[in-house]
Amino acid sequence: MYKENSLSKIRGKNDRQNKFSLKIGLFGIGLDTYWDQFEGLKNRLEGYLSLVQDKLSNIHPNIINAGLVDTADKAFEAGRMFRQQDVDLIFLYVTTYALSSTVLPVVQRAKVPVIILNLAPEAAIDYASFNAMTNRTKMTGEWLAYCSACPIPEIANVFNRAGIKFHQITGMLHDDPECWNEVTEWVEAARVANTMFYNRLGCMGHYYSGMLDIYSDLTQQNAHFGGQIELIEVEELASLRKKVTNKEVTDRIKLFYEAFDVQKDCSVEELEKAALTSVALERLVEQYQLGSMAYYYKGTGNADNEDTIASIILGNSLLTANGVPVAGEYEIKNAQAMKIMDSFGAGGSFTEYYAMDFKDDVVLMGHDGPGHIAMAEGKTKVRPLYVYHGKVGRGLSVEMSVKNGPVTLLSVVDKVGGKLMLLVAEAESVAGPILQIGNTNSRYKFPIGARNFVNNWNSYGPAHHCAVGVGHISSKIAKLGQLLNMEVVRVC
Repeated sequence: MYKENSLSKIRGKNDRQNKFSLKIGLFGIGLDTYWDQFEGLKNRLEGYLSLVQDKLSNIHPNIINAGLVDTADKAFEAGRMFRQQDVDLIFLYVTTYALSSTVLPVVQRAKVPVIILNLAPEAAIDYASFNAMTNRTKMTGEWLAYCSACPIPEIANVFNRAGIKFHQITGMLHDDPECWNEVTEWVEAARVANTMFYNRLGCMGHYYSGMLDIYSDLTQQNAHFGGQIELIEVEELASLRKKVTNKEVTDRIKLFYEAFDVQKDCSVEELEKAALTSVALERLVEQYQLGSMAYYYKGTGNADNEDTIASIILGNSLLTANGVPVAGEYEIKNAQAMKIMDSFGAGGSFTEYYAMDFKDDVVLMGHDGPGHIAMAEGKTKVRPLYVYHGKVGRGLSVEMSVKNGPVTLLSVVDKVGGKLMLLVAEAESVAGPILQIGNTNSRYKFPIGARNFVNNWNSYGPAHHCAVGVGHISSKIAKLGQLLNMEVVRVC
């Protein structure tokens, strides 16, 4: 969704996601008693199942098809196969009436979310042709080929009584964009859930003192999303900076000029410091196989550490634009939100309220530190700052606005009792004056108005940070929440 660019050369070499890529299980159901009674019915239904596999394969290539399950024995075999293949999600395609005993063992054994596909082969039966048939046995066989809706209540009843969560998609095999868009969103949500489960989140430094809303239980992060959290010392990054060569610095500064609109008042000294840190960050990401990071460091009088943190913004912006989102102020929850947004292909930039414009009915939002420069409106500017407000140091910063058009805001929220929830809002990034202060900054217009948005969003008690991505993707996030068994609240 956000624009690609030439920055992929700095992406960390994270092989974990390739090794543990999403696997989707697929099986159809039928009733073996029918096959001898109705000639050609089984082959016809298997053809429908093959069509479903082809359509799913166009969405995601790794499909494990257990075939047409028509007996309880085959159900146990299919469940065992799905478990051995480590599938992440199962699509159950209901071809005709089938016994619930051919379904329950599959999902019980596999223990992964299940989506029921209730897909008619055509928009409607050709009643005139059907009723003109002279052989009633063939008529019944023809009817059974359209009978996908029949066993859904039975399956739902058994799933509910067995404590198995399920989701339904009702539609048609052909010419049904609404149906197949929903299938696509479930696959995308499953892919993001898989990404989060195997993601390594680096936490470098410490929390910003007194910013109580961002403190979070790391165990709960693992419990809800999976993944691995690496606690990293600033000294590790400072040490890696010392191993960067002069040529690497020169090459990185060249990349800065390609990726950013570097302003003329940026000094060579600060660009060199930022280049050192950027190359070192890349090596840190490779060393820990990081997929995201949160950082903050107050400063202790250690010159190496202070130089490292003061020069980190450009490197972190490059990482954020290339699949390794970085959240400032050690905002771990927001690093998770940014990774979710980026995994959906929507970007994911660090943001917070800046001000409200009641004249234009917009909320100004942005943040100091790194931005997702691949989703910027125009080229991101690099400006020198002579003080980092509320923080130690000075150096180079980025100034950008999220490109105009639809956007989605996402916050990972700590609830009372320790559970996490996802808070979502859809808006528009609109043109207009911004604060040219060397930070990310955008103007967002909400369908419920700025005043109502702020009141409603705040009522759920989120931290003051959130992630913003391009496009309206709240329906995808809602599906992710269902796969992760997390509450999702949409404000607008």
